[in-house]
Amino acid sequence: MRIIIVGCGKVGSALAEHLSSEGHDLTLIDLSERRLEDLTTSLDVASVKGSGTSYHVLQSAGIEDCDLLIAVTAHDEINLLSCLIARKASGCHTIARVRDPEYVSEVGFIRDELGLSMVINPELSTARVVSRLIRFPSAIGVSTFAKGRIELLDIRLPSGSRLAGMPVCEINVSLHTHVLLCMVRRAGTTFIPKGDFILQAGDDITIIIPPNEQVYFFEKIGVPHSHIGSAMLVGGGKISFFLAGILLNSGISVKIIENRLDRCEMLSELLPGATIIHGDGTDRDLLDEEGLATCGAFIALTGMDEENILLALHAGRHSKAKLFTKINRVNFEEVIESLPIGAIIRPKQTTADLISQYTRAMQNSMGSNVETLHELRGAEALEFRVAAHDLTGVPLQDMPIRPDVLLCCINRRGKRIIPRGQDILQEGDTVIVVSTREGMNDLQDIFLPRETEEQRP
Repeated sequence: MRIIIVGCGKVGSALAEHLSSEGHDLTLIDLSERRLEDLTTSLDVASVKGSGTSYHVLQSAGIEDCDLLIAVTAHDEINLLSCLIARKASGCHTIARVRDPEYVSEVGFIRDELGLSMVINPELSTARVVSRLIRFPSAIGVSTFAKGRIELLDIRLPSGSRLAGMPVCEINVSLHTHVLLCMVRRAGTTFIPKGDFILQAGDDITIIIPPNEQVYFFEKIGVPHSHIGSAMLVGGGKISFFLAGILLNSGISVKIIENRLDRCEMLSELLPGATIIHGDGTDRDLLDEEGLATCGAFIALTGMDEENILLALHAGRHSKAKLFTKINRVNFEEVIESLPIGAIIRPKQTTADLISQYTRAMQNSMGSNVETLHELRGAEALEFRVAAHDLTGVPLQDMPIRPDVLLCCINRRGKRIIPRGQDILQEGDTVIVVSTREGMNDLQDIFLPRETEEQRP
C-alpha cells in the first residue's frame, strides 16, 4: 500500500521501520530535515519537508494516490487537521494520534465527525496493557482477543516447575486441565510445539486456559498467583494518569510519585482517589517510606529508560511486587529482556501493533480480515474473521494448515472453542492463530499453497 506518515518523532520513526519492513510504499513528512535524512538513509522511503497541514506538501507527498495517511506529530490538532485535509483531498483512510486526556471521552465523536478510520491514544492503550497484566499477576504478557473474551497468557516456567521435563502432550493428562500450549520461547528461539516437545525450566510459554482453571494451574506448575491490591507508580505522565484511573475503578489502591509540583497538583485534582506524592522516585528512603516493601505492583514510568530499569531492579530486591518497566528505545533489547525487571512496557510497540492490525485488514483478499494483531517475540498472534470459503465446514484435521501455524481458538457467537481435529470453521467465526511466520494478512495465509499441498505424501 501507499502510506504517508506525518511526524517522524519516536512513534513515527518506529512506524516507518515497521511498515517499511512489511513492504509498504512509504512517504514521510516532517518539519525536521535531520529526522528525514536519518530515516531515508536507513530505510527505503521517500520524504517531503514541511507541515502535514499544508495541502501543497500533501500533494508533493502524493496524497492523490495514497491509500492511508497516519498523523503522529506531537500535536493532536495538527494530526486531526492533517487527516481532515487528506480525507478531503483524496478520500484515503486516515489514522490520527490523539494524546490529550481531555479528548478521551470525545474520541468516538471526533472519529465519526471527521471521517477518520482510527484514533489512537498510545498512552491509554499502554495503560490498558498494564492493567490486564495486573489482573493476571502470574503472567509476564497478556494478549486479548474476541473483544476481551479470550486471553493468551505468557508465563515463565520457574526452576523446579512440575512442567520441566514434561512433553506437551502430557500436560492436561497429568494436571487434569484443559490448557492449550500455543508457543514456547527458549534461548531466543520461538517454537510452535508439537506433542512430543519437552518443556524446560526458564521457558516462556504462551497458553490459553479456561478462567476457572487458572489459579489451580498456576499452583500446580509452581507459579505464584495472588490478587494485587495496591500499586506504586513512579512518574506522573499520561500513562500513569490513565493507568491510575483504570486501577482505581478496579478497586486497587494507587500511589503516584512525581517530582514536578505542578503535575502533582493536576493529578490530585483529576485523581482524587489516588495518593499523589511530590518527590524524587529514585530516592530510596522515599520509596521505603511510601511502602515499597508491601506494594503489590511497582510500575516504573519515568521518561528515562535507564532510570526505569534501575528502579525496577531496586524494587525487585526490596519487595515482592510484580514489576513493570517502561522502555522506549530498543537498543540492547536482548540484554534488557534478560534483566529481572518484570514485564517490559513498550508504548511504541503498542501503537505499531494497532496500526499493523488496521493495515493488514485493508490488504485482505478474501474478506477474512485481521480483527486483532499482537506482535510477539519471534511470532505473531492474529485473530481473523471467517468469511464464506471453500474450507468452511471442512474438519480441521483435513485442512492443509502450515506446519508453522497453530489454530488455537475459535470464537463462535461468544462461545470459546479449543479446536480439535473434528471441529470445523463456520462463516462469522473468529479464529485465533499463532505463527512464527510473520506478515500474514488473510486467513488464506495459514494454509499451504495448493501446489505444496498436492506434493505432500
